[in-house]
Parts: sequence; structure tokens; C-alpha cells
Amino acid sequence: MRILVSGAGVAGPVLAYWLTRHGFSVTVVERAPALRRTGGHAVDLFRPAMDISEKMGVLPRVEERATGTNRMTVHREGSRRPVRANLAKVFSVTSDRHVEIMRDDLSEIYYDAARDDVEYVFGDSITAISPDGEVGFETAAPRRFDLVVGADGLHSNVRRLVFDEESRFNAFIGAYFGVLTLPNVSRLDGELLMHVGVGRTAGMYGARHLGDARALFLFRSERELDCDHRDVPRQKELLRGAFAGMHAHVDRWLDELDRTQAFYFDSITQLRMDTWSQGRVTLVGDAGYCPGPAVGGSTSLAVVGAYVLAGELARAGGDHERAFPAYERMMAEHVRGSRAVALSAAKTLIPTSRLGVWGLAQGARLISALPAGPSRALVRLTTKSARLYDSVTVDDYPPSPATPGGMDGFAGDPGGGLGVE
Repeated sequence: MRILVSGAGVAGPVLAYWLTRHGFSVTVVERAPALRRTGGHAVDLFRPAMDISEKMGVLPRVEERATGTNRMTVHREGSRRPVRANLAKVFSVTSDRHVEIMRDDLSEIYYDAARDDVEYVFGDSITAISPDGEVGFETAAPRRFDLVVGADGLHSNVRRLVFDEESRFNAFIGAYFGVLTLPNVSRLDGELLMHVGVGRTAGMYGARHLGDARALFLFRSERELDCDHRDVPRQKELLRGAFAGMHAHVDRWLDELDRTQAFYFDSITQLRMDTWSQGRVTLVGDAGYCPGPAVGGSTSLAVVGAYVLAGELARAGGDHERAFPAYERMMAEHVRGSRAVALSAAKTLIPTSRLGVWGLAQGARLISALPAGPSRALVRLTTKSARLYDSVTVDDYPPSPATPGGMDGFAGDPGGGLGVE
């Protein structure tokens, strides 16, 4: 059975790994000309995703590439006195197994895990998908697959082709998120430096194995701004406007916008779809159920979703009419929970009042100061999302190489062209 996966970020390589372990033949097509290796921004892996990474044999590499950020200094806008917090302790009250890692590092680790068993095709994109599995590409000749999976992110090309324009499913939750790469002028080592004001939060952090640093920006907006997700000059203009005059630190970070070699900006938007599957096509990760970039644990959700999708396809013997509904049922509660977490996290991370600004700083300080037990109790009292990620459970799907279809006809040319069927 031949399965085409669109997207080589996080969900795509994890899905490809498990599909091959279950005996399927997998091709991954990625629009970018090569695997992104600029570092990306920091993402979180919580216990279920860590467990899956351990099953894949990549956990030592994941832990080795952890950012090492374990301290936080918070400056409240208008206040001269910073608040310092133990960031590792803050994370420990919501997850008993957690790693922060740069997104591109994580993508590379997952890619390496199965690169020799998967046909990876870079620099191409899907242009058409027919009901019978005929797939058209921008540069390669058309080719037939049994199933197609969109693992191509919030602005999924597969979703657009099969389910219509993304605006039908978008739920803007009132904020924007930006990240840029810049020199580590503050020589941050294991520390997150934050500036928090009403409606806006900026921060800078490094990673122990990187020579540079990242600046992150979150700001509120009552309405969606007039900005295409590929219009980088407009995005930088909006970022400058939102953070003008916040602090000298932030001004210096913004000065790097014209020099940075890596920049990301997008709305914090949830995808709310009744189903992620149609015919031979399904979606995984942000392409199907993004809870909101930077606030909803979407990376862990993508890892879990990819694992479950591959497992249900194996359990159903490749029958997508049984596997896709089972996959959606298995993931539905996790998706709803992540959406709720994202809404709560956005309110906390981007306060709407001076009291909220004070509460963010003092809450982090208090959690750091209290023993583990009282800290967890405090979080449970103040949020419904405490330890949600650790509560996610999934079935065990043992590898099953005898899955019908096996590896018959496997292209066996990692990184090569799609060729002609």
C-alpha cells in the first residue's frame, strides 16, 4: 500500500516512521528545497510525545538537543524591579516529563529516524488530488497513491485542495505570534528574558548548542489584521508597531528585523473542523487540528496524532474507511482539550490588564518558591489545564510488517524525484 504524506516538519516524519514500521510504503513530499536547519523556534514535548520518541529510539538525541532554558527573568512594563523564576519548576507542575527543543532540530531528528526507509522529495508540492488517488505535482509527473495525508501545517495545501479554503475552519483567538533569529548579544545561557505589558509580551532566549538566540513576540489584536501569511515586509511592519517603545531591550531586538536570516509570523488561530478525513485523504497535526501556534501544545499533539493515525491504519489492515474514523475518535478529546488550553494560555501569556501582568510575574515566582506539591495544587486551583498533556493516553500499536501491501513497489530513493508510476 502506497501512502503519500505532504509535509516534512514534525508530524510528517513521525507518521512516515510509524507507517514504514507497520509495513506501508511511504513517500513524503515537501515544498521547501531541503530540510530546514536554521534552528526554528523552541517547542515543547510533553510526556506522551516523549514516550513516543522513546519508542522511536530518538529520545537520547531529543534530550541532547534540549535548549537547556531553565530560568526566567520577567520585567513588567513600567516597573523597575524584575521577577526571577525557576522555569524548569514551572514546567514540572504541568508535566512530569518535558523537554523544550528547537523545532527544526526536532524535525531533523524525526527525519533521520526513517530517512533510509522513506522516499523524501523536496522542492515540490501537490497541485491536485483525485478521488481515486491520482495526485498531480508542481514539477513531477502525476502519480497514483492509495492514501494521501496532509501534514503540511496550519496553512495546509492538502486541506485547501480537498476541504476548501482555510477561512471556513479558522477561529482567530485574538493574538499574533512572531519569532526572529538574532545574535545572542545578552549572552543568555539557560535563561528566558521576558518583558510583559498589557496586550503584549516579548522575550529572548538562547539554546545551549546554538551560537545565536531567538526573540519571540506575542500581542493582542481585537480583529484580524490585513496581512497575508507570506507577506513578510507587512508582518515586520506590524511587529514594530505593536512593540514600539516597550523597552530598550525590545527595541534592540526589533532592530534585527532587517538583518535576521530567519523570521516567522502568524496569527494565533485554531482550526475547528468537524472531520479531518474525506475519501482517501486525511489530515494530521496542525493541518487538521491546530489549537493555536505557541499556546496550545501543538507539537506534542502532532506527534501523538501521527502515531495514532499510523497505528489505526495498521490495525485496520490499511482499510481507511475503518482507520480514519477510529483515528478521529481517538484524537477528538485530546484536540478539544488542547483548544481549551490554548485559550487559557493566550490570556495568561498576553495579559489584558495591569493586574494580569502582575499575576503572570508573581504566579511564576510563587510556583518557583513553593515545594512541588503545593505548586501543583496552586496551578490546579487557577487553571483547568493543569497536567492536561500528561493525561493524554493512546493505545499501543506494535509494529506489524505483515500489513497488506507491505513495501511492494517501494521507490527506495530518499530525496530523489517522484518519477513516473
